[in-house]
Amino acid sequence: MYTASGKTAKSEKNDLLEQYMPMVKRLAHHMMGRLPPSVEEDDLVQAGMIGLLDAVSRYDEAQSAQFEAYAIQRIRGSMIDELRQSDWMPRSARQSMRKIEQAIAALQHQLGRQPSEGEIAEAMKIPLADYQSMLGDARGHQLLYFEDFGESDEDDSFLDKQSADEATMPLPQLLDANLRACIIAGIENLPEREQLLMSLYYEQELNLREIAEVFGVSESRICQLHGQAIARLRARLKEDSWIAAA
Repeated sequence: MYTASGKTAKSEKNDLLEQYMPMVKRLAHHMMGRLPPSVEEDDLVQAGMIGLLDAVSRYDEAQSAQFEAYAIQRIRGSMIDELRQSDWMPRSARQSMRKIEQAIAALQHQLGRQPSEGEIAEAMKIPLADYQSMLGDARGHQLLYFEDFGESDEDDSFLDKQSADEATMPLPQLLDANLRACIIAGIENLPEREQLLMSLYYEQELNLREIAEVFGVSESRICQLHGQAIARLRARLKEDSWIAAA
């Protein structure tokens, strides 16, 4: 079957795929700027390509919307679905981390400094070993979650807001700059050992096993310290109203 352009429908669809593949990569790269380091850009690109294929197969030239606008909606929707599915942390572990964050925030106000592990465990009225076990169970805990930036209603979540075209809106960029400044200040306020850990992990891009060798401790211990550092930072972001109250 030939289209109005004189090409076969299959040929025209292949042309659309080739033409808009770079756009998938641009959208993925743009979205990565608002996501935690644990998210792989290649995974977003792969999901976006699925969205593009879906857009090409479903698009009806009789529709009033231009193909690019239609494709962007499908691509971003596919990426958002991938991100939602990748949030694998069990609800119980997330709840435990919220309790830790609350204890840290209360102790920071009470002591005027960062509390020690022992002080956090004592405030939570649990043995130190149980506290450390909670940190270990929350491996993969992220500094920011999508729902932190909006209402709990999935129809108005942070991810959905990111699907809007913000290219011409300077306010989100300014907010992002302020958020980065707040995170940097929070890292500078961490205990020295946790500051070093965060630097090695996020700036030097060492993995947890390599950091464990630098510290001379087990990898599981590094996981605990990383989780504790994240909890401290989240407590600060909540205090500064960057993260919605639980």
